[in-house]
Amino acid sequence: MSFLDSLSVSASALTAERTRMDVTAENLANAQTTRTDTGGPYRRKVVQLTEAPASGGGFGAALSSAMSRGVQVAAVTGDSTPFKTVYDPGHPDADKQGYVKMPNVEPVEEMVDLITESRSYEANVTAMQSTKQMMAKTLDLLK
Repeated sequence: MSFLDSLSVSASALTAERTRMDVTAENLANAQTTRTDTGGPYRRKVVQLTEAPASGGGFGAALSSAMSRGVQVAAVTGDSTPFKTVYDPGHPDADKQGYVKMPNVEPVEEMVDLITESRSYEANVTAMQSTKQMMAKTLDLLK
């Protein structure tokens, strides 16, 4: 694995974690949204990550690419957990019985996810900084 490969892996992880943080922030912002453009309450979004595709060509290339693959966002999908119902007959979106369908967003869970994503982002920044330092030390040795 070269220095550039490790930078590429960290860069792909930074991009993926940034997407996860953006989606989590959107979930938190819509935790009380009971009416969306499509109708009904906001549905929590989930980011699915996958390994970045490998470049082809023989065993050596496969081994090299397996060691230098990154991560990418495969999809952003809606969470299929059911909506919460709350009794609030004065709410404008209440049904005939007075119940309101609320988003399937749990703010505490989203905050834990946000902390995890933030720490992962920080870890990848640290990995990139370490790689840059190793590159600089290598260049110093070659002088």
